[in-house]
Amino acid sequence: MAKTRSAYFCQSCGYESAKWLGKCPSCNQWNTFVEEIIEKGNQSVPDWKAASASTQRANKPSAIHEIVYSEEHRLITPDKELNRVLGGGIVSGSIILIGGEPGIGKSTLMLQVALNLPGLKVLYVSGEESEQQIKMRAERLLNVPGKKTDTYILTETSTQNIFKQIEILQPDLLVVDSIQTLYSAHIESTPGSVSQVRECTAELLRFAKESGTPVFLIGHITKDGMIAGPKILEHMVDTVLQFEGDRHHVYRILRAVKNRFGSASELGIYEMQGSGLREVSNPSEILLSQRDEPLSGITISAMMEGLRPMLIESQALVSVSAYGTPQRSATGFDTKRMNMLLAVLEKRCGFKLSAKDVFLNIAGGLRVEDPAIDLGVVVAIISSHEDMPVDSKTCFAAEVGLSGEIRAVNRIEQRIAEAEKLGFERIFISKYNLPAGKGIKSAPEWQRFNIEINTVAKVEEVFNALFG
Repeated sequence: MAKTRSAYFCQSCGYESAKWLGKCPSCNQWNTFVEEIIEKGNQSVPDWKAASASTQRANKPSAIHEIVYSEEHRLITPDKELNRVLGGGIVSGSIILIGGEPGIGKSTLMLQVALNLPGLKVLYVSGEESEQQIKMRAERLLNVPGKKTDTYILTETSTQNIFKQIEILQPDLLVVDSIQTLYSAHIESTPGSVSQVRECTAELLRFAKESGTPVFLIGHITKDGMIAGPKILEHMVDTVLQFEGDRHHVYRILRAVKNRFGSASELGIYEMQGSGLREVSNPSEILLSQRDEPLSGITISAMMEGLRPMLIESQALVSVSAYGTPQRSATGFDTKRMNMLLAVLEKRCGFKLSAKDVFLNIAGGLRVEDPAIDLGVVVAIISSHEDMPVDSKTCFAAEVGLSGEIRAVNRIEQRIAEAEKLGFERIFISKYNLPAGKGIKSAPEWQRFNIEINTVAKVEEVFNALFG
């Protein structure tokens, strides 16, 4: 008979304690400890490998120069946006966690990927929906009623039963919706608890690494936007993807938070339609609003998300403060950085903004961290302050320093090429982006652009060129 004991776990970070605590010493959250019964001595390996576990030999250390490295095999999906975010495709034996708000489209995205993988056997495990519900969604995504695919649906929550079906089916890809609904018989606690989430993920991780089968896990998120369950869940998996967006808008953003096999700064953009998620290959067009007349406080900046250049719209509103304390509000942009730029305009350029309300918005629902949009934000604020519109065919790509200087940014040629492709006629960049001691015309790599390139070194130079 296995010995049992109970322990208290923090539902926020997974910290274990022998007694109940009001405040977690690990994450400093209050009232997050829940008692769970733990069974010791019977949670070594899942049933699917129990017979062969005793015959496995212990690994021995190897010198790093003796290790033979081979390029990882990637599964290229028809979804180009997903391939981009994953770093070029799905790596064999990887385990990928996708988190997002309820109703954002996580299940739709995974079912769409599973249905469109040609020649591959996919097992879609659902613990939340019935087979009939998934069938209805699949018919809508396929647009061809009765079309035969190699996608199999399993409505099950027990990991032991899931592994038995995996042994029979031998799938090439496994999708689990969702990890919080699974439970393992080796842990005596309710599904969704810290212990169950950690144990079920560990069993799926062992399966993925030993069989070479990639596994997708769909995870719920908390009200703070973090993936529900212990923080160790994100450390165990190879890739963490965040599916973001507003349910009341059609666009969704798939962002890589962690990626062991590629860049963690890539994102993919989708449009939610009645027939599923449509890939948006040129996001710059959807992030720019169409205006019939020039409006003050609106500028266009060239930013980079990973290796992808994008043009985004910055909207600023400066008005006289109706209360004693001026308001400072930014959506999609760091408020502290906006306050820094306002201080630069006040100190270095002589604009009196200390008694004004300033509101800043990044159009399209994006969260921007690229410093290259600093110049566009500064010009938008001054445009609203002076009530003078900026030419809609003008673009900006530069960082603003504390002394008011215009600093260089990386990948400037890709930003210029993206602005030229979308029909912009002029772009402002830092003169320090040019090769040392050369002008634009003397540098051969800059002569291929048909867009007017204005190089500036100070914020005052931009204002003189735009507003006189």
